[in-house]
Amino acid sequence: MVIATQLHPIHEANEKSPFGGLSKEEFYRKHKVVNAQSSMLNHQNIKIFTQTWEPEPAPSHEGIHNHRGLVAMVHGYSSESSWVFQLTAVAIAKLGFYVCALDLRGHGYSDGPRGRIPNIDPIIDDCVQFFDSERLGRRKLPAFLYGESLGGAVVTLVYLRQKGEWSGLILNGAMCGISKRYKPPWPLEKLLPVPALITPNWKIPLTKPLVTKAYSEKWKRKLVSNTPNRPHGGRTPAATALEFMRVVKVIKKRSKELDLPMLVLHGEDDVICDVESARTVYDLSVSKDKRLEVFAGMGHQLIGESEEGVNAAFGVVFSWLVEKADKLVAEKADKLVASNTQVHV
Repeated sequence: MVIATQLHPIHEANEKSPFGGLSKEEFYRKHKVVNAQSSMLNHQNIKIFTQTWEPEPAPSHEGIHNHRGLVAMVHGYSSESSWVFQLTAVAIAKLGFYVCALDLRGHGYSDGPRGRIPNIDPIIDDCVQFFDSERLGRRKLPAFLYGESLGGAVVTLVYLRQKGEWSGLILNGAMCGISKRYKPPWPLEKLLPVPALITPNWKIPLTKPLVTKAYSEKWKRKLVSNTPNRPHGGRTPAATALEFMRVVKVIKKRSKELDLPMLVLHGEDDVICDVESARTVYDLSVSKDKRLEVFAGMGHQLIGESEEGVNAAFGVVFSWLVEKADKLVAEKADKLVASNTQVHV
């Protein structure tokens, strides 16, 4: 089976480049994946950078793709769809999926004030707009949402906006709650609404840059720090921090509306996004098909772990996606056969 030998491309990276010693073009040719970059104007006329990945068509079927499914991905705070995040997209595309992602406004190559999210709703609007455009013409494909960290909160809210329109949800280190070890200390946390109102762009000095806490391996921290579009300092503005605290309350309150197949992965030692909050969202969800994997000794970014840890975590992701997509396609084929049989009878 294809997933038995599927390794994450992060193992080919080095501290200077996600492509290791290869050029980007050489890297993609090696993995037989096609990457296309574009942009869209959102409903507020802000330019949003977008990307897609898909496996190269077989030589005997030049230009023709038979995708297993569609996966819509959302990166975390102060990250982007390129650099390290795209390596997961490449791995998923190699499994036969059509993958799409965008840079959240204020991140990566998208326009907007750097790292400022005083209101999550416009972010959800952007995702819905882009993902809907990518699903046009691909409505027959099983469609999954995948989010890391803040992206996990975003894809959860996307589904709650579009209930019944997605085949599955993957939450990887999702922002279901903010760890007490990362929150501003008391009394600053309680007083946060004041600076958020008066000086919303003030960056909280007592919170450490995310990269120092998110990636366990030192060389991966260096790689992430070399991201071309990384917001300087990586600290969170007051209004953004306040909005994140509101968002996690909304997600917890609406967890019981999550009724689709779910895979929740989290590092037990995550000091940024609270693992117990992820457990709570998982427990409160009403999905009859859900799986929770908490990895002992691992931190916030599972891709930032050792080779063994990465293989364990993403092996679960790859297997789950293939299993769910193939099952849905088979069930649809069976229904079609049954329907045709009834018509002929």
